[in-house]
Amino acid sequence: MKQVVFTENAPAPIGPYTQAIIAGNTLYVSGQIPVNPATGEVVTGIQAATQQVMENLKAILHKAGADFSNVVKTTIFLADMGQFVPMNEVYARYFDEKTAPARETVQVAKLPKGVEVEISCIAVLK
Repeated sequence: MKQVVFTENAPAPIGPYTQAIIAGNTLYVSGQIPVNPATGEVVTGIQAATQQVMENLKAILHKAGADFSNVVKTTIFLADMGQFVPMNEVYARYFDEKTAPARETVQVAKLPKGVEVEISCIAVLK
């Protein structure tokens, strides 16, 4: 059985998907882009954009009763791999270095709304 997770503190989906799904004790969070949920505006500049994405993920995790310590896997999509270092500087603030999740980071040709970064995650609930 699966349970849909939705919070107004993260952007609403822009297609036929949910912000997140709980299946058993696993939370699957859809890719988040740097949209400010209060204004609907896209945040630009890789560091500010990454921070907005991480805050969106944080809001969804919180709604599901979790936080970044529950995250076991992330996937990061960048429009430009040249932005890896500044993105990573912001991303790293959200995880304990010794227990950071597994992840991959890939460059893609294009992201929704022309954003610079999109991040999804998988978390195990307690």
